[in-house]
Amino acid sequence: MDTIVLEAKVRDKNLKLNHLRADSRVSAEYYGKGVENMSLDLDYQDFRRAFMAGGGNTVFDLTIDGKAHKVLVHEVQMDPMTDLYTHIDFISVDMNKEVTTQIPLVFTGTAPAVKELGGTLIENRNEVTVKCLARDLIHEIEVDITSLEDFNAVIHISDITVPAGIEIVDELELTIATISAPKTAEQIEAEEAEATEAAAEVLEAVKDDDAEGDGDEAEEKKEKE
Repeated sequence: MDTIVLEAKVRDKNLKLNHLRADSRVSAEYYGKGVENMSLDLDYQDFRRAFMAGGGNTVFDLTIDGKAHKVLVHEVQMDPMTDLYTHIDFISVDMNKEVTTQIPLVFTGTAPAVKELGGTLIENRNEVTVKCLARDLIHEIEVDITSLEDFNAVIHISDITVPAGIEIVDELELTIATISAPKTAEQIEAEEAEATEAAAEVLEAVKDDDAEGDGDEAEEKKEKE
C-alpha cells in the first residue's frame, strides 16, 4: 500500500476559522484510543489532493509538528453551498489491528452485452464494506465485467476477488452489476406519453390554483366594499 503523507500543525485556538480559510488552510481534529486529542490545521490543497488520491479507506501518515501518526479520515465536513472542505476528523489506527471500512469498486473491461447487444451497464454498488488489518487496506477493488454477455448476466459480491487478508462483510448475494436491455420503440413511446400526461396534470393543477386565488381575491374585495 502506497504511503500518503500529510503535514499538519497544532491549531492556535485563538485564530478564528475564517482566518484559517483565508490562508487556504482547513481545521481538523486528531483522536483515537490511547492517543492525545489534538486540534490541528493543514494546507487545504494538500488535503484535497491526498483525499482524492486515497479517500476514506487509505491509511495516511499524518505528520504533526514533525511526528508521524498513522490515521484514517473518519469524517469530512463540507460547505453545502460551495462543496469546499470545512473540517476533517482523523482517527488514529494501529496497523496491526483490524479495521472495518468501505473500499470503492472500479469496473474494468467491456461487457459483451453492452458492446454487441446495445445494453447499458447498471452499477448497483460502487463500494463494498470490508474488514482487515489496517496494513492490508487497498485503495480500490477491480471488478471485471467481461462476464456480462447477455441481459440475464449478473455479477454478485460473491464474484469479487480480493487480496488475502481482506474479508468482504456485505451479503454475498447482493448484486454488483447487471445489464439493462435497450428500450423498444413501444417503451419509448409509452414513456413520452406518460411524461406528456404528467405535464398536462401539472398545468391543470396550476390553472386551478390560479382560479382559486382569483376567487379569493374577488371575495376579499367584495367584503371590503
